[in-house]
Amino acid sequence: MDSVFLHCRPGFEGEVCAELSERAAALGVAGYAKARPNEACAEFICSEADGAARLLKEQRFDRLVFPRQWARGAFVDLPESDRIGVLLERLQDYPVAGSLWLEVLDTNEGKELSTFCRKFDVPLRKALEKAGRLREGESPRLLLTFLSGRRVFLGVADSGNSAAWPMGIPRLKFPREAPSRSTLKLEEAWHQFVPREEWDTRLAPAMTAVDLGAAPGGWTWQLVNRHMKVIAVDNGPMDPGLMDSGLVEHQRADGFVFRPRRPVDWMVCDIVEKPARTAALIETWLGEGWCREAVVNLKLPMKQRHAEVSRLLERIADGLRERGVRVAIGCKQLYHDREEVTCHLRRLDR
Repeated sequence: MDSVFLHCRPGFEGEVCAELSERAAALGVAGYAKARPNEACAEFICSEADGAARLLKEQRFDRLVFPRQWARGAFVDLPESDRIGVLLERLQDYPVAGSLWLEVLDTNEGKELSTFCRKFDVPLRKALEKAGRLREGESPRLLLTFLSGRRVFLGVADSGNSAAWPMGIPRLKFPREAPSRSTLKLEEAWHQFVPREEWDTRLAPAMTAVDLGAAPGGWTWQLVNRHMKVIAVDNGPMDPGLMDSGLVEHQRADGFVFRPRRPVDWMVCDIVEKPARTAALIETWLGEGWCREAVVNLKLPMKQRHAEVSRLLERIADGLRERGVRVAIGCKQLYHDREEVTCHLRRLDR
């Protein structure tokens, strides 16, 4: 099991390779990354027998930006018949697992394999349980990523240090009342960055929020749905249904020049702007204490996207450190993101 297999958004394979190579080097794990364009995956091949295990143990998955899922293991070629027999044989070298996920890649070919995986899941699960390879309560998760019906990456990962959903894709339902599909970006961000057991205290009714670049109100809808009072900042029109809620104050202004009259609990922003300008905006809001938490999207350039994200996150962290402000920073390319990443920041000093 000398490889780490990673899922990602199609077109971001290079960013995954660059990021994992950088993290592996920092941890002293020798190896190299490889990927093909638009295949929605990458592989990091370790030079040492324990390299993949060390990498997954010492690197927190939630601190990686571009990978959606990861596992350590190896590729297995399957015959047309008795696929389960071959898998059981190969699993003799693997730890006993406590859960099983069958995954596919985020490509058209992957979607076509979803039906196969659903049919294969039940007989495989029964065979694993009968063979003692799948026992509830055990720690590792067994992750099978099918590239075809004849080729699979047979991997394992700690369920507490990998994606919270199969393939890293949350199953969120678009609310018909929301004015735009961008509403799912903010909902996914909350699932990613705010533990579910803390929603009632950190996303509580009567909290206050500012939505910069709000129109028509996709992100504002999520805030209102949590019964927050929202200042929606945008020169464009807001959805009439949101305005009827009585919880939204529409300020026709530029989100980059708006200043709140008093500090708020949340600031959210999904403005299309150069990432450096948005990063400066984040630093100001957190540094001046205008908000307690923030979710902000950084739109990415077409080239050197990993390098740009790393540079901007370092700039934000350095700027807040110079101000004497303690902040927890998270960043992830979410499933509902496009050419962007989502940042979450939370002040720790109040």
